[in-house]
Amino acid sequence: MRKFSYWFPHVFVFLSFSALLSACSMDDRPEIRIGIIAPLSGEYAETTGQPAVDAAQMAVDEVNEAGGLEVAGERYTITLVVEDNAGNPETAVSAAQKLINQEGVAAIVGPMFSSNAIPVADAAEKAGIPMISPTSTNLQTTADKRYVFRATFVDDFQGLAMARFALDELGIREAAVLYDVANAYNQGLAQAFQQAYEASGGKIIAFESYTTDQNQDFAAQLANIQASSAAALFLPNYTDDVLLQGQQARDMGIEAIILGSDSWEGERLSGSEAFENAFFSGHFCRDLSVADVRDFSEKYEAAYNREPNGLIALTYDSVGLLFAAMQNQGQVNPEAIRDGLYAVDYEGLTGVIGYENNGDPIKSVAIWHIEAGDRECYQMVNP
Repeated sequence: MRKFSYWFPHVFVFLSFSALLSACSMDDRPEIRIGIIAPLSGEYAETTGQPAVDAAQMAVDEVNEAGGLEVAGERYTITLVVEDNAGNPETAVSAAQKLINQEGVAAIVGPMFSSNAIPVADAAEKAGIPMISPTSTNLQTTADKRYVFRATFVDDFQGLAMARFALDELGIREAAVLYDVANAYNQGLAQAFQQAYEASGGKIIAFESYTTDQNQDFAAQLANIQASSAAALFLPNYTDDVLLQGQQARDMGIEAIILGSDSWEGERLSGSEAFENAFFSGHFCRDLSVADVRDFSEKYEAAYNREPNGLIALTYDSVGLLFAAMQNQGQVNPEAIRDGLYAVDYEGLTGVIGYENNGDPIKSVAIWHIEAGDRECYQMVNP
């Protein structure tokens, strides 16, 4: 992997970090402080914020319980410093500034949502503090930045993975797309799928859109899709819309295989007969027989009574990436962590993760299959 080296001019941040690093923890090991920003209050606290913090804390606890993180022959205690952003961009920036200027963290994990991650990325870049968002897919998060990374794949690669899967694995040469044109995620992923599918020899024979004020009745768009006789229907939309779209498609007699994206909540869709034999992309194959994945899944579920999902696995991997970067460089300061991330070749729960000339990873995509009212990981598509 290509390495970058830049001068670190942020004297105040560097001195505060160094002072905290030199302090000894309770077990007489030097301390490395890592911040995490997550929505711990508000509507996303239970589904996003607390599960992510739990995953990060598990990664930290495992290292500390094993004697600390060994870097260049010295062992460090890791301290996770948690800040709530309440799902609000302004609160997220305030949380980042507190972590950087008061808590002296060496790196930040989060925020999870792009709307929060984008402004926090600006603050982290300005301060010269490495940041990894586990799940932000918006290109603005990492654009023109040297210290900001993501653990998730970008939408262009997700669209490519699903397009190639439809062509190569399912043998489908003609497909249709239905997407929310008012949502940047849905629109961008629909276009990425279309471009990759047609570039690889397939044909999009119906490309239908809707807006959020029309998301109860999709009869007009589905009628065009039905007339096209497409063998696959790609729905890169959120679960509430997808549930209606799939059921209405089946009620109209559309038999196309339904394909989806990481916005799908598989546990909800698997209960609907409309999604029998559907496939969707994700971040994490908990069903893999790989020992690390299986052990993590069992341990997390036993500890928190929650089945680990992509968000949880990506947060765990984000912390692991920081550890790997420190060990790669043999140093624990922010600039070394940044350089270490560019150089790392990390095999995590969500597959292989590496970076080259920006903060967007080259990584694997999981393909999930809904069958007999349940969902299982079908295969990993590697970069």
